[in-house]
Amino acid sequence: MTTTAGEAAYPWQTAVVERVDGQTPTVKSFRLRPLQWRSFRAGQHLDIRLTAPDGYQAQRSYSIASAPELAGVYEIVVEHLEDGEVSPFFHDVAELGTTFEVRGPFGGHFAWNAKDGGPLLLIGGGSGIAPLMSIVRHRAAAAGDVRGVLLQAARTFDDVIFRDELLARDLAEANFDLILSLSRDHARRPQDAGRRVDAELVRTVLAKLKDPPRWTFVCGSNPFVETVTGHLLDGGLNSQTIWTERYGG
Repeated sequence: MTTTAGEAAYPWQTAVVERVDGQTPTVKSFRLRPLQWRSFRAGQHLDIRLTAPDGYQAQRSYSIASAPELAGVYEIVVEHLEDGEVSPFFHDVAELGTTFEVRGPFGGHFAWNAKDGGPLLLIGGGSGIAPLMSIVRHRAAAAGDVRGVLLQAARTFDDVIFRDELLARDLAEANFDLILSLSRDHARRPQDAGRRVDAELVRTVLAKLKDPPRWTFVCGSNPFVETVTGHLLDGGLNSQTIWTERYGG
């Protein structure tokens, strides 16, 4: 495997699990403290590498969910996948004090700085909330006057990752709105929807911003991103203002 210049600049190093939080029945978040913490742009990711006793290695990339302002640690979100090589380790083995290797942060196209301004539209499906959560937290810490709306899609209310924090932010932050799209559950609040993200819901979200978003970030599975991006374009957004991140097949 060829090593890029960025990877050479950020070699593998040891990180220790400092905190574990159960987010949903199938998702946990982990705070990792590396030997050498490096600042990053909200939306970037880390490479994680596990090495078995026989020398076999498995490597995956995970978006950083914490804000750059939380210096010293990185938070990642891990969904348990039955056929995964890395996620079962995090869910079944990893605990406080567990160590493994990390490298990064990496990524440049799907990232936002406070100085980039807004309005800001974020749309996430499932664990695609991770990089968007970094942006949400960074916006609150460094650019609270920037208008931001987050549309988060999940199967049920209990499947909404970072649910309690997001609901609290929705109430406390004047320039931030949260809308939940629950495909297999009923809406708990008037602004939420008990259905998948569709063209009507996208129009509702865009109307909340009032002005067209300067930055739109969409993260989720391939089908989710394709569908949402189509609705955004149909809603009149310029494709040059839409940034996407995909996972899965």
